[in-house]
Amino acid sequence: MNTSDELAPAVRSILEAAEARPGGEKRLSVDPRSLPAAVDEAGSDGRTPIIAEVKPTSPTTDGERTDDPVALAEEMVAGGAAALSVLTEPEHFGGSTDALERIRGAVDVPVLRKDFVVSEAQLDAVEADVVLLIVRFLDEPGTDDLDDLLAAARERGFQVLVETHTAAEVERALTAGAEIVGVNNRDLAELEVDLGTFESVGPAVPDLAREHGRDPESVTLIAESGIGTTTDVQRMRAAGADALLVGSAIMDGEVRANTRRLTAVESGRETEPANTETQS
Repeated sequence: MNTSDELAPAVRSILEAAEARPGGEKRLSVDPRSLPAAVDEAGSDGRTPIIAEVKPTSPTTDGERTDDPVALAEEMVAGGAAALSVLTEPEHFGGSTDALERIRGAVDVPVLRKDFVVSEAQLDAVEADVVLLIVRFLDEPGTDDLDDLLAAARERGFQVLVETHTAAEVERALTAGAEIVGVNNRDLAELEVDLGTFESVGPAVPDLAREHGRDPESVTLIAESGIGTTTDVQRMRAAGADALLVGSAIMDGEVRANTRRLTAVESGRETEPANTETQS
């Protein structure tokens, strides 16, 4: 079955736009900042490793954040973010490769390019430290094979975050050689968020890694989506997340304070504001 038959209309629209998007004009060669090292450094400093996302808008949020993306990124880093995620998808998320290029030049932490990359040529659109490959969208008609695309990204110097939603997809990622694995709590069919997704998949990752002859310590595991409160952070960390990717909960309001609130969870320096609801 074609995966697009199982997707929410908004996600299908994003995927179709991605499949039609051209790549860069020349092959890139990247000297990346290490995301796993940044995650480890944050932990050593007593900060919860947060990958803060510059996300102007999305199909699952209301309104649009029109601030200068560089200023937002700098505030996130000032709030303790271990790394940044920058949306470059223009039609549905208001992102751009220009914004990522400017942000990466202004900060000293690793920067993830958050986009739907489905062909090798699209890797050459902009330099980043990390690119995103989504298991659900690869190995399908109209897209490149995950193994080939992972290898092509590494040949250019990129680190790769391979996003999954199920244990079977984690196994596919590990088989392909993924070293950074994300588990997304957002269901792509209904767009509903359930932190139980990571809680059911995350604890199995070390054993899955061993089954594939991998040292579990060599796999950086990231929880994505639905993380908005300090309680959410504690839940994901308890389930085995090495780092957490947070977008809307940081973008909604004062980004430095929002980032600091989440990065300070394990240090005990911050408490949860009253009536804070989980966001995506």
